[in-house]
Amino acid sequence: MHRSWWRFFLAAALLASTIVRASADDGAIIDRWYSALLVADRTELSELLADNVRLNLDDIGVVQTKRDFIASIDEWQGAVAGAVIRHRIEKSENGETTVLACYDFPSNDTLMRETFTVAGGRIAASTQTAVAQDCSGY
Repeated sequence: MHRSWWRFFLAAALLASTIVRASADDGAIIDRWYSALLVADRTELSELLADNVRLNLDDIGVVQTKRDFIASIDEWQGAVAGAVIRHRIEKSENGETTVLACYDFPSNDTLMRETFTVAGGRIAASTQTAVAQDCSGY
């Protein structure tokens, strides 16, 4: 009986360690995402996105493919000039990470909730929804 309990405990500890490590890896990928997004680094953003990624921009009813997103980087580069993006992870479990992000542009700011699905070290899906017209709730 004692040995069975010990094996269960060891298996549970290994599983928890794997989940924590995966969450930490996902957090690192998301940190890289926001850093690249702030400077409109097309190469880094392309590397972070899975080839079949779907980026859902809920507020404007748009779903972008990787190709669509990368094609919009020139326009984004002008919009993000002089901006600050702050983000914090609200929760991360089962390969899905929810982030609260403040996009502080020179002329306005907005608070977003963004959910990322990370698989194989790349962003496989993302959904972005506005929370507020300013970042006072950040």
